[in-house]
Amino acid sequence: MEIIRTADELRQRVAELKEQGRTVGFVPTMGALHAGHISLVDKARHDCTAVVVSVFVNPTQFNNQTDLITYPRTEEADCALLEKAGVDIAFIPSVEEMYPTPDTRVFDLGPVAQVMEGPMRPGHFNGVAQVVSKLFDMVRPHKAYFGEKDFQQIAVIRRMVEIEGFDIDIVACPIRRHDDGLAMSSRNVRLTAEQRQVAPEIYKALRLGKTFAAEGHGVGPTKALVTDTINSVPFMKVEYFEIVDADTMQPIADWADASHAAGCITVYCGDVRLIDNIIFF
Repeated sequence: MEIIRTADELRQRVAELKEQGRTVGFVPTMGALHAGHISLVDKARHDCTAVVVSVFVNPTQFNNQTDLITYPRTEEADCALLEKAGVDIAFIPSVEEMYPTPDTRVFDLGPVAQVMEGPMRPGHFNGVAQVVSKLFDMVRPHKAYFGEKDFQQIAVIRRMVEIEGFDIDIVACPIRRHDDGLAMSSRNVRLTAEQRQVAPEIYKALRLGKTFAAEGHGVGPTKALVTDTINSVPFMKVEYFEIVDADTMQPIADWADASHAAGCITVYCGDVRLIDNIIFF
């Protein structure tokens, strides 16, 4: 596995891979890698003949500086995992390499970015669009892989690809979970032992909500059940739970309002912000 730290070298090496006729799969990450990330790498290896993974904690997508400072950084362990997973290139740039000058671009991301995470984290999705567009421009992969835990983010990235005119296939991959149901996340390492014990109640409540809805209950009562169930658990506080059209990300008031519906939730477990989702149909 090659470790590359500059955009120029990355462009050169990827161009060489393409000249060899290899298809390039790309997995952008912020490091602190776990089995969820590696499942994206595995999918990329299955689909493509060369795999590039970026490891970069992007400052422009953090609206909370404390969250940026405390975000785990584990480069040595990340590289060991990526090499074992058969990655061809790990791109690990500095902030200065990614942003030699301030990125002042503002993307018209539309309605998909104006709900849920949008108002809760002002500027977050614009920062995501900035960094992913930069990475896409450097790598120009055939396919790029993202985990469905960041359900809304995938819709935002698809919108950015449309705006920028990238010819890249965005591949959404299923959420990887621990045996107890907790969605894998780099932030999970910040949970105390007591918080980690109760954190699986998030997914348990989402599944309860799906069963409740399947029994014929409406959107409003389903939202209330999931929210109240989680808020009754020690250390847990729901920031939002929305049931949305899975394509447009817009909240629905009635199950008939969407052909595909998803429940998207953000929960504070102590001071650790956890996100999850479930597909209702």
